Amino acid sequence: MVKSISNLSSVAVVGLDTAKNVFHVHCVDEGGFVVLAKALRRAQVLTFFASLPSCLVGLEACSSAFHWARGLIELGHRVKLIPPSYVKPYVRRGKNDAVDAAAISRRMRSIRPGEAVGRPSMRFVPVRSIDNQAQLMRHRARELLAGNRTRMLNALRGHLAEIGVVAAQGAQHAYELKRLLVDGADENGEVVVPDCVRQALAPLVRQIDAIDGEIATIDDEIKALVKADDTARRLMTIPGIGPITASAIVATVQDMGAFASGREFAAFLGLTPRQNASGGKERLGRITKMGDRYLRKLLVVGACATLSHRKGHRDALRVWADQLLARKEVRYKFKLAAVALANKVARIVFVLMTRGGEYNEMPVAA
Repeated sequence: MVKSISNLSSVAVVGLDTAKNVFHVHCVDEGGFVVLAKALRRAQVLTFFASLPSCLVGLEACSSAFHWARGLIELGHRVKLIPPSYVKPYVRRGKNDAVDAAAISRRMRSIRPGEAVGRPSMRFVPVRSIDNQAQLMRHRARELLAGNRTRMLNALRGHLAEIGVVAAQGAQHAYELKRLLVDGADENGEVVVPDCVRQALAPLVRQIDAIDGEIATIDDEIKALVKADDTARRLMTIPGIGPITASAIVATVQDMGAFASGREFAAFLGLTPRQNASGGKERLGRITKMGDRYLRKLLVVGACATLSHRKGHRDALRVWADQLLARKEVRYKFKLAAVALANKVARIVFVLMTRGGEYNEMPVAA
């Protein structure tokens, strides 16, 4: 039974379900009996936890969880952030905030209190600092700006196509359209964009120029941070990894030692094949696409660049990628090889971050 008492000295484990305004707590004692289950307003959360003895607090690793985790740690509590997918198996029935709070701290009689926050086999999300979150926000802001720029360039393509002005695919050709829109005439001096169209689309051009300036500023900030970080500099020795990718990896993965192997790190990024094995028969499908989508995208894009410029390099990684590309006979072999190369790069990243050193680009023996 759920019971509410005024004496909270016996509380050992607390499940906290965060929200925007109304939070739910589920407190149990060492024996697993419910001590308190109630809703709290946002302003009451820290005051309530200040009245509790030092205990183990479990939260879902979702929006604002790091903020509350830092506040609870300052109050002397031990905080564990659980991925939301790991909380779902502990939900008995139904779905609401109170049920989620109970699921976080629930335990069965055969195991110790707070299984979800107490089991050593459970994987937790490390609590991030303000500075670390700011680094990730810088990448998210850049990604948003790049997406907006792409949308505006596509809008220019569509509008100019309506008057018969078209260009090939690729960002460089889209910028040629932008230049044509600004000048109004092509390289031969022929007017191809009327003044009325230039005036109508001028706001898009100004927005693209402004976004280009903001992205350049963010890139300069990231490059400065990478120069001051030894780990990021060593990661940049790997083919396909530049300042953006190196900074994103260092900011996202605070403790590479949490992964048992390079394959486990690649699986965390969703770069390993989905397995469907039964009866001794193993079937491998497409990559799982689980984990951090942004890091996975950066690694795959970098792998595409490495494959495109592999000629003239004889280091082990590029030779392996070249041989893989030569063996494949499927239609989309370039993309397939790029994903495989991104998987290999992720494993190299794991080695460099756990054992130190740099990537050796010396040519392999013939």
